[in-house]
Amino acid sequence: MKKIQIFDLVGQYQEIKEEVNIAVQQVFDTATFINGPEVQAFQKELEDYLGIKHVIPCANGTDALQIAMMGLGLKPGDEVITADFTFAATVEVIALLGLTPVLVDVDPETYNIDPAAVEKAITEKTKAIVPVHLFGQCAPMDALLEIAEKHQLFLIEDNAQAIGATHTFKDGRKKKAGTMGHVGATSFFPSKNLGCYGDGGAIFTNDDELAHYIRGIVNHGMYERYHHDVIGVNSRLDSVQAAVLRAKLPRLDVYCERRREAARKYNLAFQGNKAIILPKTVNNCGTICSTCDCHVFHQYTLRITNGKRDALATHLSEKGIPFGIYYPIPLHSQKAYKDTRYKEADFPVTNQLVKEVISLPMHTELDDEQIGFITQTILNFI
Repeated sequence: MKKIQIFDLVGQYQEIKEEVNIAVQQVFDTATFINGPEVQAFQKELEDYLGIKHVIPCANGTDALQIAMMGLGLKPGDEVITADFTFAATVEVIALLGLTPVLVDVDPETYNIDPAAVEKAITEKTKAIVPVHLFGQCAPMDALLEIAEKHQLFLIEDNAQAIGATHTFKDGRKKKAGTMGHVGATSFFPSKNLGCYGDGGAIFTNDDELAHYIRGIVNHGMYERYHHDVIGVNSRLDSVQAAVLRAKLPRLDVYCERRREAARKYNLAFQGNKAIILPKTVNNCGTICSTCDCHVFHQYTLRITNGKRDALATHLSEKGIPFGIYYPIPLHSQKAYKDTRYKEADFPVTNQLVKEVISLPMHTELDDEQIGFITQTILNFI
């Protein structure tokens, strides 16, 4: 059996090696490293894939979130509601801009932000909601969009983990993750479903005026060289990363289906075990149906309910099986974001999840032998 990786970029690269090497070499041959034709082509191709008017590439996913908030004109003191159970980048940019983060609890089945908790947290200072499409599926966008419209709030999608996922609205309409709110942001970190070979990110919007403003922000506030019309930052996707992403984008749906197939095999092995709670899709399709498009399994995350999650983690390490614990500490308990406004009773789900979640290897190169070894090792321990 080949060595198990938490994600296998080497194996994935082998499949696209020739195409990537030619594209990257062309960037070097033409020395068009910044804002070159590869960046422009990738932008257009991603717009077509997502069905959105504007994609603005930038340097990384954290920048994408920060620039989205800058573009919306949020001011210091404005409150922004987001999920307590997620990576710190989401709340980090809120705090960096002098905004006031407001953390709320999540749904116990999908781990995405709880609309009821959002509604309860709204005050006269609230200006935006930032749902995180966690682990590969969309937050409950029907409810969140209704809340945003009702209270006249911006909705900013943190789509760092769910590019390629589709949300089906109650009326049957379908939209890609990141394209439903006022603005969306994503990351192209190497381990993402659509990842480059360095850092990269992008902002999405259908708003022409907002897109124009953001294009200035990412480039030092310039629309014309040395004319600084708005306050900006230096955040650009380089041409080498765009070349890699162009090679991967046509394969994104295949990559996502490979992840779903691995998730199906994990689910089949673990089903019926009372100490293991399996991932649930937004449609509560536990078997992950053959036409699934709602979950792209950036992570395959179990809950271990017998109190032995940490002991299992140690056991997996001893057996050479990598894993992730996303996330071990709630944001409301992090030193940087503690606030007297938060009460432990407000976060029962998050406080339980951090004790139970464990994410197994999940990538496009997983094979049956590896999945069999991983699942049997876990079942033997349980």
